[in-house]
Amino acid sequence: MANLLNLERVSKSYGVRPLLTDVSLGIAVGERIGIVGRNGDGKTTLLEVMTGLEEPDSGRVSMTRGLHVGYLHQGDELVDTHSVREAVLGGMDDHEWAADYRTREVVEVLLAGVSLDRPVVGLSGGERRRCSLAALLLGDHDLIVLDEPTNHLDVEAVAWLADHLVKRASAMVVVTHDRWFLDEVCQWTWEVHDGVVDAYEGGYAAFVLAKAERTRQASASEARRQNLATKELAWLRRGAPARTAKPKFRIEAANALIEDVPPPRDRLELQKFATQRLGKQVIDVEDVDLKRGERSLLTHATWRLGPGDRVGLVGVNGAGKTSVLSLLAGDLEPSAGTVKHGRTIAMRHLTQQLDDLDPDGRVLPMVESFRRVVKTDSGEISATSMLERFGFTGDKLTARIGELSGGERRRFQLLMLLLEEPNVLLLDEPTNDLDIDTLNVLEDFLDSWPGTLIVVSHDRYFLERVTDSVWALLGDGQISMLPRGVDEYLERRTASLAAASAAAAVPAAPAAAPAADEGSRPKSGSAEERTARKTMARLDKQLARLTKRETELTQQIAEHAHDYDLLAGLSAELTTVSAERDAVEVEWLQAAEVLS
Repeated sequence: MANLLNLERVSKSYGVRPLLTDVSLGIAVGERIGIVGRNGDGKTTLLEVMTGLEEPDSGRVSMTRGLHVGYLHQGDELVDTHSVREAVLGGMDDHEWAADYRTREVVEVLLAGVSLDRPVVGLSGGERRRCSLAALLLGDHDLIVLDEPTNHLDVEAVAWLADHLVKRASAMVVVTHDRWFLDEVCQWTWEVHDGVVDAYEGGYAAFVLAKAERTRQASASEARRQNLATKELAWLRRGAPARTAKPKFRIEAANALIEDVPPPRDRLELQKFATQRLGKQVIDVEDVDLKRGERSLLTHATWRLGPGDRVGLVGVNGAGKTSVLSLLAGDLEPSAGTVKHGRTIAMRHLTQQLDDLDPDGRVLPMVESFRRVVKTDSGEISATSMLERFGFTGDKLTARIGELSGGERRRFQLLMLLLEEPNVLLLDEPTNDLDIDTLNVLEDFLDSWPGTLIVVSHDRYFLERVTDSVWALLGDGQISMLPRGVDEYLERRTASLAAASAAAAVPAAPAAAPAADEGSRPKSGSAEERTARKTMARLDKQLARLTKRETELTQQIAEHAHDYDLLAGLSAELTTVSAERDAVEVEWLQAAEVLS
């Protein structure tokens, strides 16, 4: 079968810098391809050349006749004078788009909290981005091209988008730094570097394995063997078995690379060193209420963070994750309760803002004026070496901060924060605008960093890679520990939404049901209906008891975070209680169906 699109010996340069040199590639029907590479190496240029937005300097781009291509740009092409309904749904009334379950699903997930009658001109950057993505997904395309589609999406929406794209029949090309997303969606990975594009079968895990195998075949030297790709491979190999089940090439040779590679972090050694630096008390949140405007984010919440804790915090957009970080940092006062800091902590807070850097300062002089040498547990690193590790080489060392791209400024902001040698780090969406190579460098640095780490991120791979436990804001006013991490968070969110939907439907169902169905429903006051109501009343009491026990166990886990024997028992009981609560919720929904 012929490809939908072909690139034949395509070259493209900007100024004197070649981004693509004699590149030949093809995209077949239904193929899902992920594109990776460092910022500035030509990923977006490749997308623009293949879609005809940019003409190649040489070579040929060909498409099948009548090919429909949808392109999600990093910017948007929304018309400010339109409403959201016009921009996304072409002006369709509610009864029109809601009648199609595919359209309804896209609108309910991507436009949650956005009124369809709002004007586009008043939307935030994240809302405009989600509108553009929704409009694209609702179109009928043979090939969809996505440039950073997961930006401004929370963990839940990213999981939905991955599932949606896998089910679509159209071919797909995506540029993203979200490695979990690449693994979940893509059948091929293209790496753009040094003007060429290397193709690897499989998602991100397969890409890392294949790259490590090529490295092993190209060189057997110890220095090459222990590069960042090998370390990343060790992490992947020790992860979920599914990550290494997809590649079809021979894995045995790649596995030989990591037979003697230790885990990325020695947790006990780091925690021991952290205790020496931090003491026993780091941050204690005790019986705290936190409000923003009329919204109550925390209610009588207790959370204790100890030396060496590495914590990820998740929740839907608007749940209050950034506010909780500001609370921990002392930038936001609680409405009630106390937040206590240990006497020896040196805390630094990476926010989502980029306006705290002097635009007239230059990269290397600014770093050297602040600190020439950085001390780590493995020795000293010069400021110049740190800059090189974070991708600042050549003319970038003398560039003005104001001339750097958003991703480069984010890297520099992160570097300056690390140069201060904090022992407590609060990171709010640290992966924004960072390419995968830079993320690997950051993860490598954090592997040997002995401090307390709290991360808010929608990048599931990064979150699972650098933290040891996941906590969540689930809308109940508490900060809840999730023993099974992000998977448990998604399960709880799904169950919560299903229960809320069922509860909302129960009182409205009898009035909304058509008269023709009355004979098939139990009559008011029938034995079946009375039994269902009694069952629901009994289950409501069980749910209240189980929810209370879950809260108690979560608090006990937080209080005994360093008593590993006790923690194991508490975590096991919490898993049992959560499973029992899920079963009761299912039984409650079954009883509710009788009344619908």
